[in-house]
Amino acid sequence: MKSSCFCFAALLAGASAVLAQINTVQNVATGVYFHEGDPRRGHSNNGWIVFDDFVLVIDANYPSGAKIVMPQIAATTAKPVRFVFDTHHHGDHAYGNQLWAEGGATLVASTRALEEMKQVETGFFGSAPGRWEGAAKNRPDVAATKLKPPVMLFPKDLFLDDGQHRVELKWFGTGHTKGDAYAWLPKEKILFTGDACVNGPHNNVNDGLITEWIKTLELVKQLGAEKICPGHGPMAGPEILADQQSYFVALLAQAKAQLDRGKTPAEIKAALPTIAEALKQNPRIARYVPANLTAHLTKACVEQGGQPLPK
Repeated sequence: MKSSCFCFAALLAGASAVLAQINTVQNVATGVYFHEGDPRRGHSNNGWIVFDDFVLVIDANYPSGAKIVMPQIAATTAKPVRFVFDTHHHGDHAYGNQLWAEGGATLVASTRALEEMKQVETGFFGSAPGRWEGAAKNRPDVAATKLKPPVMLFPKDLFLDDGQHRVELKWFGTGHTKGDAYAWLPKEKILFTGDACVNGPHNNVNDGLITEWIKTLELVKQLGAEKICPGHGPMAGPEILADQQSYFVALLAQAKAQLDRGKTPAEIKAALPTIAEALKQNPRIARYVPANLTAHLTKACVEQGGQPLPK
Protein backbone atom coordinates (compact mmCIF):
# COMPACT_ATOMS: atom_id res chain seq x y z
CA MET A 1 0.00 0.00 0.00
CA LYS A 2 2.82 2.42 0.89
CA SER A 3 4.44 1.74 -2.48
CA SER A 4 1.17 2.43 -4.31
CA CYS A 5 0.65 5.65 -2.38
CA PHE A 6 4.18 6.74 -3.16
CA CYS A 7 3.72 6.08 -6.90
CA PHE A 8 0.42 7.96 -6.94
CA ALA A 9 1.99 10.89 -5.12
CA ALA A 10 4.88 10.90 -7.57
CA LEU A 11 2.47 11.00 -10.50
CA LEU A 12 0.59 13.90 -8.94
CA ALA A 13 3.83 15.74 -8.32
CA GLY A 14 4.88 15.21 -11.94
CA ALA A 15 1.54 16.45 -13.25
CA SER A 16 1.72 19.49 -10.97
CA ALA A 17 5.22 20.30 -12.22
CA VAL A 18 3.99 20.24 -15.83
CA LEU A 19 0.91 22.34 -15.09
CA ALA A 20 3.01 24.82 -13.10
CA GLN A 21 4.57 26.10 -16.34
CA ILE A 22 1.20 26.78 -17.99
CA ASN A 23 0.19 30.46 -18.14
CA THR A 24 3.49 31.54 -16.60
CA VAL A 25 6.09 33.77 -18.23
CA GLN A 26 9.62 32.45 -18.71
CA ASN A 27 12.43 34.92 -19.37
CA VAL A 28 14.42 33.02 -22.00
CA ALA A 29 17.04 35.75 -22.55
CA THR A 30 17.31 39.50 -22.10
CA GLY A 31 14.12 40.91 -23.58
CA VAL A 32 12.92 37.51 -24.83
CA TYR A 33 9.94 35.78 -23.24
CA PHE A 34 8.05 32.50 -23.60
CA HIS A 35 4.53 31.72 -22.40
CA GLU A 36 3.15 28.18 -22.40
CA GLY A 37 -0.54 28.15 -23.28
CA ASP A 38 -3.20 26.06 -21.56
CA PRO A 39 -3.96 22.95 -23.68
CA ARG A 40 -7.21 22.44 -21.78
CA ARG A 41 -8.49 25.63 -23.43
CA GLY A 42 -6.87 24.92 -26.79
CA HIS A 43 -4.40 27.78 -26.39
CA SER A 44 -1.10 27.88 -28.21
CA ASN A 45 2.19 29.03 -26.77
CA ASN A 46 3.31 32.61 -27.24
CA GLY A 47 6.59 34.45 -27.28
CA TRP A 48 7.58 38.08 -27.38
CA ILE A 49 10.73 40.05 -28.01
CA VAL A 50 11.18 43.53 -26.57
CA PHE A 51 13.00 45.80 -29.05
CA ASP A 52 14.15 49.35 -28.28
CA ASP A 53 10.85 50.93 -29.29
CA PHE A 54 8.34 48.12 -29.72
CA VAL A 55 7.40 44.51 -29.06
CA LEU A 56 7.14 41.62 -31.53
CA VAL A 57 4.68 38.91 -30.44
CA ILE A 58 4.92 35.35 -31.70
CA ASP A 59 1.43 34.02 -32.51
CA ALA A 60 -1.93 35.65 -31.92
CA ASN A 61 -3.44 32.63 -30.11
CA TYR A 62 -7.21 32.25 -29.73
CA PRO A 63 -8.92 35.45 -28.53
CA SER A 64 -9.17 34.07 -24.99
CA GLY A 65 -5.47 33.17 -25.07
CA ALA A 66 -4.56 36.63 -26.34
CA LYS A 67 -6.43 38.18 -23.41
CA ILE A 68 -4.30 36.15 -21.01
CA VAL A 69 -1.01 37.07 -22.68
CA MET A 70 -1.63 40.79 -23.21
CA PRO A 71 -1.40 41.81 -19.53
CA GLN A 72 1.60 39.53 -19.08
CA ILE A 73 3.41 41.36 -21.85
CA ALA A 74 2.45 44.68 -20.25
CA ALA A 75 3.97 43.44 -17.00
CA THR A 76 7.35 42.96 -18.71
CA THR A 77 7.48 46.19 -20.71
CA ALA A 78 5.63 49.45 -21.32
CA LYS A 79 6.57 49.40 -25.01
CA PRO A 80 3.75 48.89 -27.53
CA VAL A 81 3.11 45.68 -29.44
CA ARG A 82 3.84 46.76 -33.00
CA PHE A 83 3.99 43.39 -34.77
CA VAL A 84 2.21 40.06 -34.24
CA PHE A 85 3.60 37.14 -36.22
CA ASP A 86 1.23 34.28 -37.11
CA THR A 87 3.48 31.24 -37.53
CA HIS A 88 0.67 29.62 -39.58
CA HIS A 89 -3.03 29.95 -40.34
CA HIS A 90 -4.61 27.67 -37.72
CA GLY A 91 -7.14 29.20 -35.35
CA ASP A 92 -5.19 28.67 -32.15
CA HIS A 93 -2.39 30.76 -33.66
CA ALA A 94 -4.33 33.33 -35.72
CA TYR A 95 -7.91 33.78 -34.47
CA GLY A 96 -6.79 36.31 -31.88
CA ASN A 97 -5.53 38.63 -34.63
CA GLN A 98 -8.37 41.14 -34.32
CA LEU A 99 -7.58 41.90 -30.68
CA TRP A 100 -3.94 42.61 -31.43
CA ALA A 101 -4.81 44.74 -34.47
CA GLU A 102 -7.23 46.80 -32.39
CA GLY A 103 -4.30 47.53 -30.09
CA GLY A 104 -2.29 48.92 -33.01
CA ALA A 105 -0.28 45.86 -34.07
CA THR A 106 0.52 44.94 -37.67
CA LEU A 107 -0.21 41.28 -38.45
CA VAL A 108 2.63 39.39 -40.13
CA ALA A 109 2.80 35.95 -41.78
CA SER A 110 4.31 34.08 -44.68
CA THR A 111 2.60 34.46 -48.06
CA ARG A 112 1.75 30.76 -47.99
CA ALA A 113 0.04 31.13 -44.61
CA LEU A 114 -2.33 33.69 -46.10
CA GLU A 115 -2.89 31.46 -49.14
CA GLU A 116 -3.91 28.62 -46.84
CA MET A 117 -6.12 30.92 -44.81
CA LYS A 118 -7.95 31.85 -48.01
CA GLN A 119 -8.48 28.16 -48.79
CA VAL A 120 -10.05 27.24 -45.43
CA GLU A 121 -11.62 30.50 -44.27
CA THR A 122 -14.05 30.56 -47.16
CA GLY A 123 -16.73 32.39 -45.17
CA PHE A 124 -14.52 35.45 -44.71
CA PHE A 125 -13.43 35.46 -48.34
CA GLY A 126 -16.97 35.47 -49.77
CA SER A 127 -17.95 31.83 -50.08
CA ALA A 128 -19.49 29.08 -47.93
CA PRO A 129 -18.83 29.02 -44.16
CA GLY A 130 -15.32 27.87 -43.34
CA ARG A 131 -13.30 26.90 -40.29
CA TRP A 132 -13.90 30.16 -38.43
CA GLU A 133 -17.66 29.63 -38.52
CA GLY A 134 -17.20 26.06 -37.34
CA ALA A 135 -15.01 27.15 -34.44
CA ALA A 136 -17.43 29.92 -33.48
CA LYS A 137 -20.15 27.33 -32.79
CA ASN A 138 -18.09 25.87 -29.95
CA ARG A 139 -15.92 28.78 -28.81
CA PRO A 140 -17.57 31.92 -27.42
CA ASP A 141 -14.27 33.80 -27.71
CA VAL A 142 -14.19 33.17 -31.47
CA ALA A 143 -17.89 33.99 -31.88
CA ALA A 144 -17.36 37.35 -30.15
CA THR A 145 -14.62 38.46 -32.57
CA LYS A 146 -13.91 38.51 -36.29
CA LEU A 147 -11.30 36.94 -38.51
CA LYS A 148 -8.46 39.33 -39.30
CA PRO A 149 -5.95 38.12 -41.92
CA PRO A 150 -2.27 39.14 -41.80
CA VAL A 151 -1.35 42.17 -43.90
CA MET A 152 2.48 42.16 -43.87
CA LEU A 153 3.62 39.14 -45.88
CA PHE A 154 6.95 37.61 -46.82
CA PRO A 155 7.76 34.71 -49.19
CA LYS A 156 10.84 33.37 -47.39
CA ASP A 157 12.45 35.90 -45.01
CA LEU A 158 11.66 39.04 -43.07
CA PHE A 159 14.20 40.56 -40.66
CA LEU A 160 13.69 42.90 -37.72
CA ASP A 161 16.92 44.35 -36.32
CA ASP A 162 17.39 47.36 -34.05
CA GLY A 163 21.00 46.63 -33.13
CA GLN A 164 20.01 45.11 -29.81
CA HIS A 165 17.80 42.30 -31.09
CA ARG A 166 17.65 40.63 -34.47
CA VAL A 167 14.70 38.38 -35.31
CA GLU A 168 14.59 36.55 -38.61
CA LEU A 169 11.17 35.31 -39.70
CA LYS A 170 11.87 32.38 -41.99
CA TRP A 171 9.96 29.93 -44.17
CA PHE A 172 11.76 26.63 -44.86
CA GLY A 173 9.12 24.44 -46.51
CA THR A 174 6.04 22.35 -45.84
CA GLY A 175 5.62 20.82 -42.42
CA HIS A 176 2.66 21.14 -40.08
CA THR A 177 1.17 23.33 -42.83
CA LYS A 178 2.43 24.65 -46.15
CA GLY A 179 2.80 28.11 -44.63
CA ASP A 180 4.82 27.33 -41.49
CA ALA A 181 7.32 30.03 -40.62
CA TYR A 182 9.74 30.35 -37.71
CA ALA A 183 11.15 33.19 -35.62
CA TRP A 184 14.92 32.81 -35.30
CA LEU A 185 17.07 34.88 -32.95
CA PRO A 186 20.63 34.25 -34.19
CA LYS A 187 22.42 36.14 -31.40
CA GLU A 188 20.64 34.25 -28.62
CA LYS A 189 20.27 31.03 -30.67
CA ILE A 190 16.58 30.85 -29.74
CA LEU A 191 14.00 29.45 -32.16
CA PHE A 192 10.24 29.89 -31.99
CA THR A 193 8.76 27.14 -34.15
CA GLY A 194 4.99 27.43 -34.02
CA ASP A 195 3.46 23.99 -34.53
CA ALA A 196 6.21 22.94 -36.92
CA CYS A 197 7.75 21.54 -33.74
CA VAL A 198 5.86 20.72 -30.56
CA ASN A 199 6.84 19.06 -27.30
CA GLY A 200 4.26 16.38 -26.52
CA PRO A 201 1.23 14.71 -28.17
CA HIS A 202 0.15 17.87 -29.97
CA ASN A 203 0.91 17.17 -33.64
CA ASN A 204 -1.91 17.92 -36.07
CA VAL A 205 -1.04 16.34 -39.42
CA ASN A 206 -4.17 17.25 -41.40
CA ASP A 207 -2.81 20.24 -43.34
CA GLY A 208 0.79 19.13 -43.86
CA LEU A 209 2.87 16.34 -45.33
CA ILE A 210 4.81 14.10 -42.97
CA THR A 211 7.41 13.17 -45.57
CA GLU A 212 8.13 16.83 -46.33
CA TRP A 213 7.94 17.77 -42.64
CA ILE A 214 10.90 15.50 -41.88
CA LYS A 215 12.97 17.18 -44.61
CA THR A 216 11.99 20.67 -43.48
CA LEU A 217 12.99 19.97 -39.88
CA GLU A 218 16.38 18.84 -41.17
CA LEU A 219 16.88 22.27 -42.73
CA VAL A 220 15.73 23.96 -39.54
CA LYS A 221 18.24 21.97 -37.47
CA GLN A 222 21.05 23.56 -39.47
CA LEU A 223 20.34 26.90 -37.77
CA GLY A 224 22.04 25.53 -34.67
CA ALA A 225 19.37 26.63 -32.19
CA GLU A 226 20.13 25.99 -28.53
CA LYS A 227 16.68 26.76 -27.13
CA ILE A 228 13.43 25.74 -28.80
CA CYS A 229 10.15 27.48 -27.96
CA PRO A 230 7.55 25.14 -29.50
CA GLY A 231 3.98 25.86 -30.55
CA HIS A 232 2.61 23.61 -27.79
CA GLY A 233 4.25 22.03 -24.78
CA PRO A 234 7.19 23.17 -22.66
CA MET A 235 10.32 24.90 -23.89
CA ALA A 236 13.26 22.56 -24.50
CA GLY A 237 16.61 22.14 -26.21
CA PRO A 238 17.37 21.29 -29.85
CA GLU A 239 16.72 17.60 -29.18
CA ILE A 240 12.99 18.11 -29.71
CA LEU A 241 13.59 18.88 -33.39
CA ALA A 242 15.31 15.51 -33.79
CA ASP A 243 12.79 13.73 -31.56
CA GLN A 244 9.86 14.97 -33.61
CA GLN A 245 11.62 13.86 -36.79
CA SER A 246 12.25 10.45 -35.24
CA TYR A 247 8.58 10.10 -34.34
CA PHE A 248 7.50 10.76 -37.91
CA VAL A 249 10.14 8.39 -39.32
CA ALA A 250 8.94 5.65 -36.98
CA LEU A 251 5.30 6.40 -37.82
CA LEU A 252 5.97 6.09 -41.55
CA ALA A 253 7.84 2.83 -40.96
CA GLN A 254 4.92 1.38 -39.00
CA ALA A 255 2.49 2.36 -41.75
CA LYS A 256 4.73 0.93 -44.48
CA ALA A 257 5.07 -2.36 -42.61
CA GLN A 258 1.29 -2.70 -42.53
CA LEU A 259 0.92 -1.81 -46.20
CA ASP A 260 3.72 -4.18 -47.23
CA ARG A 261 1.84 -7.01 -45.50
CA GLY A 262 -1.22 -6.23 -47.58
CA LYS A 263 -3.29 -5.15 -44.59
CA THR A 264 -6.63 -3.48 -45.31
CA PRO A 265 -7.51 -0.10 -43.78
CA ALA A 266 -9.84 -1.86 -41.33
CA GLU A 267 -7.11 -4.29 -40.31
CA ILE A 268 -4.64 -1.45 -39.81
CA LYS A 269 -7.22 0.39 -37.71
CA ALA A 270 -7.63 -2.71 -35.54
CA ALA A 271 -3.85 -2.81 -35.03
CA LEU A 272 -3.66 0.78 -33.73
CA PRO A 273 -3.20 -0.15 -30.04
CA THR A 274 -0.31 -2.47 -30.92
CA ILE A 275 1.28 0.13 -33.19
CA ALA A 276 0.93 2.83 -30.53
CA GLU A 277 2.62 0.61 -27.95
CA ALA A 278 5.45 -0.15 -30.36
CA LEU A 279 6.04 3.57 -30.90
CA LYS A 280 6.03 4.20 -27.16
CA GLN A 281 8.88 1.75 -26.67
CA ASN A 282 11.26 4.44 -27.93
CA PRO A 283 11.65 6.90 -25.01
CA ARG A 284 12.66 9.71 -27.37
CA ILE A 285 9.34 9.66 -29.19
CA ALA A 286 6.88 8.20 -26.66
CA ARG A 287 5.60 11.66 -25.67
CA TYR A 288 4.52 12.35 -29.27
CA VAL A 289 2.14 9.38 -29.48
CA PRO A 290 -1.43 10.73 -29.18
CA ALA A 291 -4.26 9.03 -27.34
CA ASN A 292 -5.89 8.36 -30.72
CA LEU A 293 -3.41 7.47 -33.45
CA THR A 294 -5.98 7.23 -36.28
CA ALA A 295 -5.29 10.59 -37.94
CA HIS A 296 -1.51 10.17 -37.76
CA LEU A 297 -1.50 6.65 -39.18
CA THR A 298 -4.04 7.54 -41.86
CA LYS A 299 -1.75 10.32 -43.04
CA ALA A 300 1.28 8.03 -42.95
CA CYS A 301 -0.56 5.39 -44.99
CA VAL A 302 -1.99 7.79 -47.57
CA GLU A 303 1.39 9.44 -48.17
CA GLN A 304 2.77 6.00 -49.00
CA GLY A 305 0.03 4.97 -51.42
CA GLY A 306 -2.46 3.50 -48.96
CA GLN A 307 -6.08 4.33 -48.24
CA PRO A 308 -7.52 6.28 -45.29
CA LEU A 309 -8.38 4.29 -42.19
CA PRO A 310 -12.03 4.02 -41.11
CA LYS A 311 -13.05 6.75 -38.67
